[in-house]
Amino acid sequence: MKVRMRTLIATALVLGVAAGPAVARAAPASAAPPVPVSAGAAQPVFRSPPDAAALRKALAGAGAGSEDATAALVRVGGTSGSWQGSSGVADIRTGRAASAQARFRAGSVTKTFTAAVVLQLAAEGKVDLDQPVQRYLPGLLPPGPGGFEPVSVRQLLNYTSGIRPADGPGDSFEAQYAHRFDMVDPHALIADAVAKGPEFRPGEKQHYLNIDYTVLGVLIEKLTGTTYEKAVSARILEPLGLHHTSFPSPAQNRIPGPYNHGYQAVGQSGGPTSLVDVTEWNSWSNWAAGDLISTTADLEKFTVALFSGRLVPKAQLEEMFTVPAVKDFESGEDAAQTAGLKRLVLPDGTVTYGKTGSRYGYSTVIGGTRDLSRTLVYSVNSTDAKGQEMNKVAFDIVMAAFTKQAWPQGA
Repeated sequence: MKVRMRTLIATALVLGVAAGPAVARAAPASAAPPVPVSAGAAQPVFRSPPDAAALRKALAGAGAGSEDATAALVRVGGTSGSWQGSSGVADIRTGRAASAQARFRAGSVTKTFTAAVVLQLAAEGKVDLDQPVQRYLPGLLPPGPGGFEPVSVRQLLNYTSGIRPADGPGDSFEAQYAHRFDMVDPHALIADAVAKGPEFRPGEKQHYLNIDYTVLGVLIEKLTGTTYEKAVSARILEPLGLHHTSFPSPAQNRIPGPYNHGYQAVGQSGGPTSLVDVTEWNSWSNWAAGDLISTTADLEKFTVALFSGRLVPKAQLEEMFTVPAVKDFESGEDAAQTAGLKRLVLPDGTVTYGKTGSRYGYSTVIGGTRDLSRTLVYSVNSTDAKGQEMNKVAFDIVMAAFTKQAWPQGA
């Protein structure tokens, strides 16, 4: 695939040694029969089953000897049919095959769970999206010269609050790796961000940052009277039976249950690139913005429940498919983020909504077409999960998952 196309898709998504070939282990594609289209009824975006051959080819790019990804887990579903597959290794030292049931760090996919809870609370009349968050969390965003104007809850949800990012150990992998076991209190991050004053007036631009969802985590705790983790568990994990999805404790560095190791490629001065095991990491600072651990099966179940309106009432769910009419703070282009999701138009014009998540060693995607005729969930053990260019294996999976096939004549 052309690097430019991968870069364009990556920008839109923003949504990462034992030798041996990657072996894809796939469940056969399950085809749904053609759906008759009634007069006046909307035709499904996808009517044919997933392209199994293209998906197997995409997964073959992952493995112990791959420059892009050591493992990949994929679930394609929807009313048009389903396909599941995995490839690569769980551990480059032993060459043990990757587990399709592995748990992984889902990164910013956490934001979709956070947004869903806030929208549930809005449906229950416990929060008004148009009201300032200062009404519910007095003192959090101080007014005055150089201070904050009213920031609505909706503006937090769609990243138009104007709150600056908090400082961290540095942007480089080396800086973050050196502090990977630090326990950073999310409340301290909010205080650090707020002390800088606003980046722009609320509602003027969109800047995708973790800080908005860190504040929403605090809001959830205030409105529910319990911890963020317990609120999400009671409202989403338990009702949907997401038994393999969890939030690590503040001191937890390991992924519970079975997992595929995550690795980061690091260049050596005057020598070859080596893979550093980044599986153990304390991600508590990401909290309501990126601390979730899950599986592809659980995330697929969550995606279907969310898009179908079974998790968030449809009136509030519309927020997740609504892009604010502002420009992106960094690119100057039209905004694309919604409340917990992102609108993405693929090269063939297909409109999808989804969420990406990246932690070192792990790249995740959930999403699909709004009509649920095609969904996609993947976990790719990217060797450069935080890179600017989209991982080639992940890109190939996205393109294969959303390939439209024609039904055979006479079907």
